[in-house]
Amino acid sequence: MQTSKKQYSKMVKKASPSSKKISNFIKAFLIGGLICLIGQLLKELYSFLGLSTDVTKMLLPVSLIFIAALLTGLKVFDNIAKHAGAGTLVPITGFANAVVSPAIEFKNEGWVLGVGASIFKIAGPVIAYGTLASVIYGVIYWVINLF
Repeated sequence: MQTSKKQYSKMVKKASPSSKKISNFIKAFLIGGLICLIGQLLKELYSFLGLSTDVTKMLLPVSLIFIAALLTGLKVFDNIAKHAGAGTLVPITGFANAVVSPAIEFKNEGWVLGVGASIFKIAGPVIAYGTLASVIYGVIYWVINLF
């Protein structure tokens, strides 16, 4: 029996679970906002402790990366992401999770071939293309400023 595209679309729609878009948007917004709030609170704490602006700018991303990596290692980050969806993809925490997750998954294969080889499976292309894009943008900026 042949099914038409229209019949197939109906079957897929019937079999697919419905998405709770509004609640997903709200959860992503609130948890992503909470991550940003934690970053802002850390910034204020570092300033309150009398640290210079340069030191604060260095400590803030390091702190957020450490917290995201720790939560990933404790298998908490994935539970948060399950409810927050894209809200956990705040760039620095999402990137830390993307680096740590494959390393944890392949740690039983050893430090070199497991962790070392797997740690950049997801993050490697981001680093490579990010570096390439920054070089291209830098050259374009340099050429524009020649005139």
